[in-house]
This record gives sequence, C-alpha cells and structure tokens, in this order.
Amino acid sequence: MAEVEVKEDSGKGGKVRSKKHNPRVDMTPMVDLNFLMLMFFMFTTTFSKPNVMDLGLPAKPKDEKQKPPDTEIKLSNSISIIIGKDNRVFYHQQDQEGLNDENFIETSFDREGIRQVIEKAKAAAADKDKFTVIIKPTDDAVYKNFVDILDEMAITKNERYGVTDIKPWELAIYKRKVGE
Repeated sequence: MAEVEVKEDSGKGGKVRSKKHNPRVDMTPMVDLNFLMLMFFMFTTTFSKPNVMDLGLPAKPKDEKQKPPDTEIKLSNSISIIIGKDNRVFYHQQDQEGLNDENFIETSFDREGIRQVIEKAKAAAADKDKFTVIIKPTDDAVYKNFVDILDEMAITKNERYGVTDIKPWELAIYKRKVGE
C-alpha cells in the first residue's frame, strides 16, 4: 500500500551518499475501500419512509359555469368540531339559532373523547352514507391537533369531512367558553 522509491547507484565511484527521499503514500486503495464500505452500508440499511396522509381535494373547475351547485348539509347528518387553543376541542350539532353555551360541548382528543363523539353522531345520523364531519380550527389551534382530528377521521372511517373557517357566531360562544 505504501510505496517507497529508492534510487540505485549512479555508477560513479567514490563515496556513496544516500539521498533522502520523502516516502510517498498511495491513498488510492484506501479511498477505494471507503467507497466500497459506503456503498455497502447504503444498500444494506433501510431508509425510513415518510408517513403520508392522503387528503382528497376536489379539482378546481375550469369554468365558473361548470361549478357544481352548493350542497347543503343537514344538521342531522353532520357534526361540527372546533379545534381551540391549549389542546381543547369542542363540538356541536346546532345551527346559529340553536347554538348556546349548553350544547357547545368540550371533549378531549383521546379515544373516549372525540372518537366516541364522532361514532355516536354517525350512529344517530339520518343518512349514514351522507354523514359529514365539519372541522373548524380557530386561529389559536396548533397543527398537531388538526392532524389528530384527521387521524380520527381515518380511524372512524369517515370519508366525508370538510375543513372550513369558524363562523362568527360559533367564535363568540367559543370565546365565552375559553374565557377570553
């Protein structure tokens, strides 16, 4: 691996002086070995695959005339989930006139909380095929809680859900509940 070049006798008589040469070390085999080891470890290790959640979004219509008509979701076939600050989550199944502090209910993110609420609302829905969960994050909500709600949609096998802004009349009750 290391190569040392030594010059032979020049053929002249007299004192023989040894010339000092700097030894030259050939690094090529070491570099080759490093690349082989690098390739070995790259091919034998498993790379972690990112977990991706499919989020089906409707395609934008090319023409405004082709826009599908607005569909109204009945209260008996829906539940609204409001994601608040400090890991708080609320739900209701009321319209603007029927919503008050008593039926704006707080729950938790665990399986006894929001999961059971969604399953009970789906079981009580008039048309279970059209049951829709409406997710409304507030400005104070954190992204982790939003992802937790989307995970609950996958766990409870709800394929019909939507994300929208919180309505002003819901925001007023939400602020009274959280004490702002």
